[in-house]
Parts: sequence; structure tokens; C-alpha cells
Amino acid sequence: MTIALTVNGHPHQVDLPDDVPLLWVLRDTLGLTGTKFGCGVSACGACTVHIDGEAVRSCQVALGDVWGDVTTIEAQGTPDALSILQKAWVDHQVAQCGYCQSGQIMQAAALLAETPSPSDEDIDTAMAGNLCRCGTYPRIRAAIHDAAAKMSEV
Repeated sequence: MTIALTVNGHPHQVDLPDDVPLLWVLRDTLGLTGTKFGCGVSACGACTVHIDGEAVRSCQVALGDVWGDVTTIEAQGTPDALSILQKAWVDHQVAQCGYCQSGQIMQAAALLAETPSPSDEDIDTAMAGNLCRCGTYPRIRAAIHDAAAKMSEV
């Protein structure tokens, strides 16, 4: 079955069963490996992407259920031009092992799009489903506050 979807602003046609998880379409078919496989049961958040701006766990969204444009970590910035959020991540030295970071950043980006000046409680609630094995939660919160402040200046 050929299914059309738009990922990071680019149209794609994929010839796959409609029950294939979006995660595997992104990684294996489209070569967008920034989205990580963590648990496969929507418990860790490593596979977080946006569909129409909503943060979702791509391991639990079937290809046939994708309801809008998909945005992955690859669209958040480039190595030469980091997004404000990615720059805050670097400035606050959030990443340790780095495995969860693409999902963390995608979840934080969705939070900031919906709540431009989040409180600690807003951040903790929004980020609760994204696990960091290295425990950098205080740095994540600080980076989100920093990015929010810088985004409000722009």
C-alpha cells in the first residue's frame, strides 16, 4: 500500500503496510535516524516527534494513522545553525549520554509552542513522559526556561 506523508516539509510516498510504526518509517525508510527507539511502548519519550505540532510517540503511531505533517529533530536546526532551544541545551550542558535528547528537545519545543513562558510545574508536567537515564532534569528545566526567555526577545 502506498501512503503519502509530509516529513519536515518534504512530501514522501512510502510503500509499506499501514500498521508499521511511524518510528520505523522515519528511521528505516526515510533515513531520519535522529528519532530514537527507546522502549517501544511509549514510556520513555526517546521517539518523540510532532504531528501537526503535537508531540507524539512515534513508536505508537501507525503509518496509516498519521493525521498531518510530521516534524522530526532534523528540522529543529542544523549543526551550523542550532535552534534557540538546541543552543540552550548546549549552554546548560544538558546532554550526558545524549540518547534521549532528540525526544526531550521535541517535547520541549511542543511545550514552548503552546506555553511560551512555562513555569517549573508546566515544564515538569510536559516533560514527565520523557525519561533521562543520566538524570539531567534540572538542566533540562533550566534550558527550557532559558530558551523561553530568548524566544520572547525575538
